[in-house]
Amino acid sequence: MEKLGTLDFLLGTWEVDRSIEDHRSGTLGSFHGTAVLAVDPDEGRPGDGRARYDETGELTFGAHTGPASRHLLYAVGPGSAVVCVSFADGRPFVDLDLSGGSWRAVHQCGTDRYELTTIVRSRHVVEEHWHVRARARATTPSRPLRGCAAELTSTWRDVRRRSERAYDSPRDLCAGRAGGTGRAA
Repeated sequence: MEKLGTLDFLLGTWEVDRSIEDHRSGTLGSFHGTAVLAVDPDEGRPGDGRARYDETGELTFGAHTGPASRHLLYAVGPGSAVVCVSFADGRPFVDLDLSGGSWRAVHQCGTDRYELTTIVRSRHVVEEHWHVRARARATTPSRPLRGCAAELTSTWRDVRRRSERAYDSPRDLCAGRAGGTGRAA
């Protein structure tokens, strides 16, 4: 069986179902949509280890329901199993290596801390578990307004499903391991 790197395994179209819980307020939410991770013709060529992640769908959080999207860049270095995930503007976000079937990473953004665990459940299902600690903010659906000093803690769980490729087990996904800002879960 061919062993794939993390990026090659994740390439394709995924159905995304996300549940969100704000532990401070008790507010629940969800996101349902589609994510596409594909080689970006403006940023790279097939095989050069660069791709663009585009996620679109509908977010419901408390009384708010509306469209939502996010865009990320994925890049892997030559001979490395670690994928460097960046925001669309190029700022670093987290590293990701699924060669062991799971991975943990932390993104620190000022006083906000994002803890991520990614788990490959099967060839068709990848879960992400996020735990976020952030300073409370007065928010609108479109933009945060900085202000309050209280702490906000929220958790969300992503389940991504697809049916494009077949693998025997999560550990068969990748050929090797490498270091990074995250670690095997």
